[in-house]
This record gives sequence, structure tokens and C-alpha cells, in this order.
Amino acid sequence: MTPLADTIALVTGASRGIGAATAVALARLGAHVVITARTQGGLEETDDAIRTIGGSATLLPLDLAEGGQIDAIGPSLYQRFGRLDVLVHNAGALGRLTPVAHIMPNDWADVLTVNLSAAWHLIRTCDPLLRDAAAGRAVFVTDARARAPRSYWGAYGATKAGMEHLVLTWAEEVRTTRLRVNLFDPGVVATRMRAHAMPGEDPATLARPDDVAPALVALCLPSEQRHGVAVCALP
Repeated sequence: MTPLADTIALVTGASRGIGAATAVALARLGAHVVITARTQGGLEETDDAIRTIGGSATLLPLDLAEGGQIDAIGPSLYQRFGRLDVLVHNAGALGRLTPVAHIMPNDWADVLTVNLSAAWHLIRTCDPLLRDAAAGRAVFVTDARARAPRSYWGAYGATKAGMEHLVLTWAEEVRTTRLRVNLFDPGVVATRMRAHAMPGEDPATLARPDDVAPALVALCLPSEQRHGVAVCALP
């Protein structure tokens, strides 16, 4: 089945982990996937995986810290494809896990830019195309730390909480349109970010990106009608 045939999907942070797994899953359902990340090599690996299953992708290397580059995405997609049906914002920055009083200004600025400001830029640039789509879908990957503060996770948790508020406000604003906006919490997953945060943890005991991607992709389907926060519940 190809419920996303003839659609265009944009996935950020698609060079590895949940972003890469989501891009492959969307391509498997028929979407042409525009994949973004800072690393060209990682995007090429994701592209290879998409081609292996018979899918297609467009590579868009960019740094989410550069707001001007994000602002250009919407116009570029319109010029190239004339549409955007799905947005998955997966990219995020952990920063340094440190007491709040010890957060350095540069570290704060980096995490704030990637986790919150980039989401705002993406909403601004993608909103017109997603509203115009027959069944526009937007999913932003979040984390339980946004709702459950924990020592040393202040910068990450605060910026994710800000992103959640921004996204849920947008969801309320488009509730009467065809566009559906959701947050997706994948739970604890064996990603590079998780390994940096918890270096002593055995990744074999955690869910893999491929395990959680189907639940995320389900929020991108035309049949999905919810708004709000979706938490991945693995069997």
C-alpha cells in the first residue's frame, strides 16, 4: 500500500537515528522525501537506504542554526515541487548536561536556536504549503524532559518545553483547517544523542529508531485526525 503516493515530505535531522528511519518509512509508503541535516555523508546514507526500497529522495544539506536557510525552504519546495504534504521536525540539540547556574551563554544559544527557534522558522516557512495540501500533516519530535524536569537537563528541557508550547499553539490555530499538527514523544531510543547523555547505558536494552518510526509515520497519514501529544507505546 502507498497511502502517501504523489506526496512530498520534509524530514529534518534525517542523516541518522529517528530522522533517517522516518524518512525511509515515509518513502516506503510512497512519499518523495526531502531530507535535511548538516552532514552530507549521512544524508547520502539515508538516500541509499531509500533507494534500496525503491523510494526517492532529495538531499538538502543545511544547518538549522541558520534561520535564513530555513526560511528559504518553503519557497524552494514550492518552486521545485509546487507542494508540501508532510513535515517531520526531528532534529534537536542536547547541549551540555550541567547545573542551570553553570550553563554557558554559547551553549544556551546553540540549544535554543536548534530546539526552539528552528521550529518557529519551519512553521513560518511551511505553514502556507501545508495549509494548502489536501491533507497536510506536521509532526514535531519532543521529549518527556519538556514535561518532567530533571537535574542538569535544564537547557534541553526548557527549549523542548518552549517548542511544545509553540507547536500546540499552532495546532490550535489551524484546528479548523485540513492541516493536522502533532508532537511525538518516541520515549527512550538508542540514538547518538541518547548515548551522549547516558554513556554508561547499554543501547541493546533500548528501542531502536526503526522500532518507533512506524508510530511517528502513522501521524503523517491522511487518515490521522488528531491534534496534540502522541507518546510512542511499544509492545
